[in-house]
Amino acid sequence: MLAVGTFCLRLAGPFFAGKLTLTTSLQSLLSEAAIVLLCALAAVSSVLDGAQFAGWARPIGVLVGIVLTLRRAPFPVIVVTSACVTAGLRYLGLS
Repeated sequence: MLAVGTFCLRLAGPFFAGKLTLTTSLQSLLSEAAIVLLCALAAVSSVLDGAQFAGWARPIGVLVGIVLTLRRAPFPVIVVTSACVTAGLRYLGLS
């Protein structure tokens, strides 16, 4: 069902491109809603593995990534450092 809904939304975009106008407040609301959804997805996927707690290594790795992002580190450095911290913690037995 999700695939069908996604496909319909992708088809609706070009169809309504010139026919539908959104107010600036609605455009802002939709933009903020997308950010909130992405943050919620990141939070859930960093803490849960399926329906169970993923362990402490993954959330700590995400936290390291957040700190590096706030310090404006380059993206490859953020990804590699977060992955190394997570892998190192798992290697040490903190799953």
